[in-house]
Amino acid sequence: MINEQLLKPRSIVVVGGSNDRHKPGGAVLQHLIETGYRGDLYVLNPKEDRVQGIQSFKDPASLPEVDLAIIVIPAKFVVDVVEILARGKNTRAFIVISAGFSEESKEGRIMEERLVEIVNSVNGSLIGPNCIGVLSPNYAGVFTRPIPTLHPRGFDFISGSGATACFIMEAGIPIGMKFARVFSVGNSAQIGVEDILQYMDETFDPASSSLTKLLYLETITKPGMLLKHASSLIRKGCQIAAIKAGTSEAGTRAASSHTGALASPDAAVEALFRKAGIVRCHGRDELINVASVFQFPVLKGKNIAIITHAGGPAVMLTDALSARGMGVPHLEGPTAAALHKHLFQGSSVANPIDFLATGNAEQLGIIIDYVEKEFDEIDGMVVIFGTPGLTRVFNEYGVIDEKMKVCKKPIFPILPSIMTAGEEIKDFISWGHTYFPQEVLFATALARVYFTPPPASLEPDLPPVDEQTIRRIIDQSTEGYISPAEIQGLLDACRIPRAREAVVTTPEAVKTAAVDLGFPLVMKVVGPVHKSDVGGVVLNVQDEEILVREFNRMIRIPETTGILLQPMLSGIELFIGASYEPGFGHLILCGLGGIFIEVLKDTSAGLSPLGMEEALSMIHRLKGYQIIQGIRGRKGVNEEVFADIIVKLSALLKVAPEITELDFNPLLGEGDRVVVVDARIRIERKEVGR
Repeated sequence: MINEQLLKPRSIVVVGGSNDRHKPGGAVLQHLIETGYRGDLYVLNPKEDRVQGIQSFKDPASLPEVDLAIIVIPAKFVVDVVEILARGKNTRAFIVISAGFSEESKEGRIMEERLVEIVNSVNGSLIGPNCIGVLSPNYAGVFTRPIPTLHPRGFDFISGSGATACFIMEAGIPIGMKFARVFSVGNSAQIGVEDILQYMDETFDPASSSLTKLLYLETITKPGMLLKHASSLIRKGCQIAAIKAGTSEAGTRAASSHTGALASPDAAVEALFRKAGIVRCHGRDELINVASVFQFPVLKGKNIAIITHAGGPAVMLTDALSARGMGVPHLEGPTAAALHKHLFQGSSVANPIDFLATGNAEQLGIIIDYVEKEFDEIDGMVVIFGTPGLTRVFNEYGVIDEKMKVCKKPIFPILPSIMTAGEEIKDFISWGHTYFPQEVLFATALARVYFTPPPASLEPDLPPVDEQTIRRIIDQSTEGYISPAEIQGLLDACRIPRAREAVVTTPEAVKTAAVDLGFPLVMKVVGPVHKSDVGGVVLNVQDEEILVREFNRMIRIPETTGILLQPMLSGIELFIGASYEPGFGHLILCGLGGIFIEVLKDTSAGLSPLGMEEALSMIHRLKGYQIIQGIRGRKGVNEEVFADIIVKLSALLKVAPEITELDFNPLLGEGDRVVVVDARIRIERKEVGR
């Protein structure tokens, strides 16, 4: 829980405060003093009477009552001190900077659990252990630098890594990033990133709260909480960007189905962020640039005008924007010609608008006005303006500042001359602006922000299903992969179209089934996981002679329990799957099917429950989407029919959470007909988040 004593302490004790400001305990105390903490400040140090001019107590029992303890002593002493403060000094907030807990050893984990137990027993708040501390408008409780000047409308930054928080601030502050609050949660023993985000959501005030949040996560222990409160904040007008590190384990696990192999913890994170509306970043530079984009007006469309006096960076930016799906439309016609008359000979207005190294502030202002008022096809503009050091560019940066204040279309400044125009850039930042030093990183960030969808509904409308039949089948089935008959029952209960089929075990039965289904037929073994690998699939069986011969061969394949017959259908092979990811719930995937799912791995994922809009978005994100649309004269697939099956699967998973792995591979699609041809469903009866 996050309480007032943590956020607005009337008194603070630095446990382990030191006169040596090169030690963490000395640095924390120094920062509290230098930033003007206004409450009562104490030190607990058994060897000193005064530390940096602050009264020091030699044992915790002699301390007065105190709201917040910032603890910087060896881990083995922390639990005893916390117990005395919590029980005897009414201390209800603790920031444990000390390391040596669960991150280090089994003994450390036991101490950490005891620490949480004590703090919880008094309804207290615990940040850490193993963290750098907290920066808030009320105190600077950190041992590290930098210590930025905090602004209410700056970034709220919550980080699982103290070092990463420092490095991001160090890189962001020089380009104009401002921070409102910084929380380093360390081991997140009691309070993690998700808990702080929940507090920010529940206390959000549109008139005074920060509208931008940055997250660095190494683990997501409460994905449901993260999804709920991130999406809520974004709906309230906030923007959130996050790094989720530690994804390299994604491909290490074994799985018995295509979905199990393709689904991963990282795919679940990607789906969660997309569902919440969080802009996902993959490194510090990307997070800093995305955060900087947040500081500008929202881009209403994807078409960008590039204004520059330097051709090379403009070309690289054009390439980078185009590669990431943004537009840099060609400008021509009478309006472009009229603009050209204001520029020096040799300038180009085609977009990029290059007004040469000799261009001046007046011309820059004219160009921006034309883009703002005359070129309706343009949604935003980028100004790349540096200097070779021959002249000062204060006037040009003044024009950018002036136009940013009055233009409705966002103006993104790329100012690459961080040395030769250092003074000018310093002035530009002092006017309250953020800038971008590098054009390709900017392009990546702009595209990430633009193409991140708004939060999806957490309770979408799902189609009705026969819940009674679904529960009966699930409750009566055994664990593991269920039978074809049970699968048929589940599909029919959800009105998911499937190919007609029969499972046979004798030559006589195979003949009877063939008469009922009609030639040509497909034959598949029932039992082995990967049928194709063992010769367990035969296509286009045209007559009874081939039918019986192949039956006699296939029934002898090891692990085979029967032979499944289906009519031979044609169409584009598609794939839908689902996998239960602990903590996240069911991850649904779709893509092109058949053997191509193994080779191309072209899938997109969403977290269940998901509605029609999310299902269509999943289909549209596939690299092979053009195949689904129809290409080179081949008939495509009605994507709404495909999406409808995805949504019906989501409804099935809601009623039957015991399903841990599911493959529909392939489905065959042509026009309005999309049918499941092959399906595998695995269930487990252990708790899976019901």
